[in-house]
Formats: sequence, C-alpha cells, structure tokens
Amino acid sequence: MSSWSSRLSELGLTLPPVVPPLAAYQPAVRTGNLVYTAGQLPMVDGELMFRGKVAEGAEGIVSPDDAKAAARQAALNALAAVDALVGLDAIVQIVKVVGFVASADGFAGQPGVVNGASELIGEIFGDAGKHARSAVGVNELPIGAPVEVELIVEVKP
Repeated sequence: MSSWSSRLSELGLTLPPVVPPLAAYQPAVRTGNLVYTAGQLPMVDGELMFRGKVAEGAEGIVSPDDAKAAARQAALNALAAVDALVGLDAIVQIVKVVGFVASADGFAGQPGVVNGASELIGEIFGDAGKHARSAVGVNELPIGAPVEVELIVEVKP
C-alpha cells in the first residue's frame, strides 16, 4: 500500500474538516511518537448526526445501529484531527480507541456501538489498525451527543 491517504481514497472516504473545539482544548496533541486526540463527536457540517441516549426500540432514543454509524463518523473526525497535526501518512499504528456511549438505563450494547469506530480503523489501516479499546457507557455527553471517540496513535519520529 502506498499510503493511508490513498487507502482512504480507495474506500471512497474523505476526511472531514477538523471539528473546532467546543471548549479550551486542542483537537490533537503530539508527545514523542504518540498523538492523542480529544474526544470527537459525530459532527457533520457543524451539526450532530444524532442527538440523545442510545437504547433498543424506544421512541426519541438513538438506535444502536445509528449510534454505530455515529461512532464511525466520530472516528473519522478523530483521524482528521491527527491528519491536521502530523498528516495521516505519518501513522504507524492505531494504539487505542476509547468510545463513550450515552446510554439509556439498561442499555449494555456499548461494545457493538464502538465497533463503528473500530471497524472503520480496521478497514483503513488493516494490521496497523489493530488496537486496544475501551467502550464505556455514560449518562450524558457534550451537547447531547450519543457517542464520543478518542484515539491514541503512534506516528513516525
């Protein structure tokens, strides 16, 4: 493979613009050979894809399938933050994915939701996308988002 950028193109994907911070932080920070992203929400053109807590079958609730799609978008947004800081092609390994899922009472499907992020990473990076992961259920996320994703990425020196 010539580059991660070309792999993204092969998949028909483009990185979105970096989502501007909602508070006092940077979208991504490098220390040594690691880049840490801030938690990224499923923003598209300045708006959340979905809003609310995740559960099965309740009206006014984000479905697990929609939340999985939102996690995929949040991961794309995190990759955009990495790209803006060091360039996508500097990535050596995706080290860790952390996903937070705003969960309605009784919802325990966080791993399936965060698979939206993990599967995207696998599609793009193959073996270099094999990562450690946390999928955490939380009561609320910023601005009513159903998911938030952050990455830790190893980059070239």
